[in-house]
Amino acid sequence: MSTRPPPSSTPRNLSLYPERPAEPLFTERTPRVVSASKLLRVAGRRKAGRFLAEGANAAEAALAAGVVEELYATVDGAERYAAWLPATVALVTDRAMRGLSETVTPPGVVAVCRLLDAHDLPADVRLVAVPVDIADPGNAGTVIRVSDAVGADAVVLAGESVDPHNGKCVRSSAGSVFHLPLVRRRDAEAVVADLRARGLTVLATAADGEVSLDDADELLARPTAWLFGNEAHGLSRELQTLADHRVRIPIRGRAESLNLATAASICLYQSARVQARSDA
Repeated sequence: MSTRPPPSSTPRNLSLYPERPAEPLFTERTPRVVSASKLLRVAGRRKAGRFLAEGANAAEAALAAGVVEELYATVDGAERYAAWLPATVALVTDRAMRGLSETVTPPGVVAVCRLLDAHDLPADVRLVAVPVDIADPGNAGTVIRVSDAVGADAVVLAGESVDPHNGKCVRSSAGSVFHLPLVRRRDAEAVVADLRARGLTVLATAADGEVSLDDADELLARPTAWLFGNEAHGLSRELQTLADHRVRIPIRGRAESLNLATAASICLYQSARVQARSDA
C-alpha cells in the first residue's frame, strides 16, 4: 500500500510571501477563477472588457504597462517568478491554472488585463504597420512583435482582422501587445485615407509591385505606413490602388513567395533601417 500523503490544495511553500496567511489555494470552482476562464472566449472578452495574458513575458509586460486587474499563479509559478510577481498574486491549483490556459503545458502565471484598443493613432507617427484582414492570431502577434522590435509607432488591424486579445496572438507577441498602440478599424479604405491625411506615404506589399524594395530607400526615409494583406488572398486590388506605391520584395531563390509575417518583418526592418540612417 502506498504511503504517499493525499493531495492537498494547501500551498506547499509560502515563505516567499510571509505576510500571506496559509490558506487554501483557489480552485477551478472559485468564482473569480470561473469568471476569468470565460475570457478565453471572444464573447467573454467583449462582455467583460478584459482578456488573459498567459506566461511570464506577457504577464510581466502587462504589469509594467499598468493594465493588470488580477494575477494568478501556481505555487511553482510564484516561486519561479518571485523576482517580479507582487505579493497580491492569487495562488491557484494546477488544475485551476489549466482552466485559465490554452497551452498544453501552462506556464504557471496568468494576468487578467484591461483591453488594449487605442482609439486613435499617436501624433507624429513615422512608421505604422497595417495588417488587413489578418486571420491567423499567430501571424498577428508576430507582426506586432516585429513592429515593436523595429521601433514602429503603432499597429492598425484593419478590416476583418483577428482579435489582438486572442490568447495565441498575445503569446506570439511575447509581451509586445503591451508596448505600442493597437488600433482596430473595420473600414480599411478609411484607414488608408486617414494615414495619407496624416502625411504618411502608404506602401502596399504586392508580388508584382512596380517598386522593388531594394530601390525604395528614398520612399522609406519618409513617414511610412505599410499595408500587409490577408494570408491567403493578399491585399485587394482596390487597396493596392489606393496606396501611394506598390512594393515587391525581390526573391532570388526558388521560393514561390513569402508568408505574411516574414514579408512584414523584411519591410518593417528596411523602413526602420532607412529612417534611422536618415535621422543620424
